[in-house]
Amino acid sequence: MSGHSHWATIKRKKGASDAKRGQIYTRLTREIVMAAREGGGDPESNFQLRIAVEKARGSNMPKDNIERAIKRGTGEGKDGVAFEQLYYEGYAPHGVAMMIECVTENKNRTVAEVRHILSRSGGNMGEGGSVSWQFTRTAYFAIPAKGINFDKVFEIGVDGGANDVTQDEDTIEIFAPVEAFKILSDSLRKNGFRPDEAELRMLPNQEMELEVDQTLQVMRLVEALEELDDVQNVYTNLRISEAAVTAMESA
Repeated sequence: MSGHSHWATIKRKKGASDAKRGQIYTRLTREIVMAAREGGGDPESNFQLRIAVEKARGSNMPKDNIERAIKRGTGEGKDGVAFEQLYYEGYAPHGVAMMIECVTENKNRTVAEVRHILSRSGGNMGEGGSVSWQFTRTAYFAIPAKGINFDKVFEIGVDGGANDVTQDEDTIEIFAPVEAFKILSDSLRKNGFRPDEAELRMLPNQEMELEVDQTLQVMRLVEALEELDDVQNVYTNLRISEAAVTAMESA
C-alpha cells in the first residue's frame, strides 16, 4: 500500500474512536444528498448513491437519516437547503499541491474558512486551474485482504478496465479510470466483495517527498481542513514515507 493510502487507513481507524459522530453523519448526509441529486433516489440504479448509502450504513447511520438525506437530494425534503460541490485549489507549506473537495450550502463561509486555515498554517489559496492539472480523477476501491483471493480480485479488476491492482498484508487496492467505476462496483458486488472504500479520488500525477517534520506539518494542515464540516476530502501530491507513517501512528 502506498504511504498516502496507509496514512488514510490510520485516519479511518483513529476516526472510528475519536471523531465526533455528528461530524461523520454530516459528511455522509451531504454525500448522499449530492449523489441523489445527481442520479436519482434509487440506490439500485444510482451506483454513487448506493456506495454512499453503504458507507453510511457501515458507520451505523440510522435508516431514517439515510432516507431523509435521499429525499433532500431528490427535492422531496422540506428544508429547501441546496448543496453544491466545490473544489478549491491551493498549496500547503513547502510547495505541496492541494485539491480540497467541499460540499456546502454557503460558498462564502466555506471559502473563508478554507482560506483562513491555509493562511494560518503557512499555505495559500490558488487560482482555478493552478493545481488541478497535477491530479487525475480516478476510481478507487479498497478491500480488506484477510481471507480474500487476490487472484480473483485481480481478474475482476483487469476485466473491468483497472489500471492497477495492488495488495499488502491488510488491503487490496484497485485503481481505474473514472468510466470503469460502475462496472467494477457492480462486478465486485456480484462476486461478494464489499470494499471498505469505493469512490472517485483525485490522485497526483507525480508525488513529492519531504523530511519527516515537514511531512507532519502538512498532514496537520490536512487534518485541520478535514475538521471543517464543509470539507469532504483533501488530496495532495505529498508522498508519505514509512518514517512519517510511523510518526503519524504515534501522534
